Amino acid sequence: HPALPGAPGYEIWKRDYSGACGLFALVLKPAPEAATAAFLDALEVFGLGFSWGGFESLAINCDPQLKVRKFRREYGGGLVRLHIGLEDPADLIADLERGLAAFQAAAGG
Repeated sequence: HPALPGAPGYEIWKRDYSGACGLFALVLKPAPEAATAAFLDALEVFGLGFSWGGFESLAINCDPQLKVRKFRREYGGGLVRLHIGLEDPADLIADLERGLAAFQAAAGG
């Protein structure tokens, strides 16, 4: 995340921004679509949704909407958008770890 010291682009972020947002995306390793579904299905704290989320954390698979674009950027793997809400950070981290473990298992290792 560019707001973290040491992250790529941090100096530019620090120069141009005064704060960070809890809305960002992550790119998963190349894998079958079922692995991305397994990631999302394993989440217990994150809800599934397409809004900014208000106070609750949300996740959504962006690939279906991106695939219909005429000029699609290739990310190398599935793109998942996350909105980080007000839940305990430790709970969110554990939830993401659970999702990533399910993704890895479904992707074959």
